[in-house]
Amino acid sequence: MNDVKVIGKKIIRLEEVDSTNRYAKDIAPEAPEGTVVVARRQSSGRGRLGRRWESPEGGLWLSVILKPEKPDLRLVFIGGLAVVDTLLDFGLQGGIKWPNDVWVNGKKISGVLTEGKGNDYVLLGIGLNVNNPLPPELSGSATSMMLEIGRAVTLERVLDKLLFHLDVWYTIYRERPDLLMARLRERTFILGRTVRVTEGETTMIGRALDVLDDGSLLLEVGGELKRILYGDVSLRPV
Repeated sequence: MNDVKVIGKKIIRLEEVDSTNRYAKDIAPEAPEGTVVVARRQSSGRGRLGRRWESPEGGLWLSVILKPEKPDLRLVFIGGLAVVDTLLDFGLQGGIKWPNDVWVNGKKISGVLTEGKGNDYVLLGIGLNVNNPLPPELSGSATSMMLEIGRAVTLERVLDKLLFHLDVWYTIYRERPDLLMARLRERTFILGRTVRVTEGETTMIGRALDVLDDGSLLLEVGGELKRILYGDVSLRPV
């Protein structure tokens, strides 16, 4: 595999920004591939489907500018896989809730968001709860590295580990997509479980059978097989 580093060769560090993805979008056309925008705080962080993502100081909030030849649905998975590997470096066992969340001990610790402009560029946004406080209303559904480990973690060390793993998985995405999908299936904890899928105003309850090679989810609902595309659904384990 190509061992030339792509992600993290250039890092733009900001004290505060409305959204690292918005900032990255403004510079993406001219920025070199692999440019990372990381902020100490986000005032208007967003997750999938426009949901607000609390982004106070202490967490890791970043966006990576990628320019693959033919971007596809699977690009979001490099974020989840890199986060899982980073957590493992700190002794935490994480799992991916298809398509773009990472959970630890039944709670969300990270979210990944991709958005782009055709084949010109893709922005890979990652929010990882590290040492940041969590709103009281999220105490039952979210967690952080500090809460799980029992002490604060050096944020710069987490960033270094995450960028390393992102670069590895981006190389695998481009050169060995079969390996990417094999590892994704191993680390997607909803497979074989009953889940609730919300697609628009339609809700389905079924068993998650597989993540197909194109990145879509294969769901069994009432004996019928349904293919669910990333970007259209939210999932909740039942």
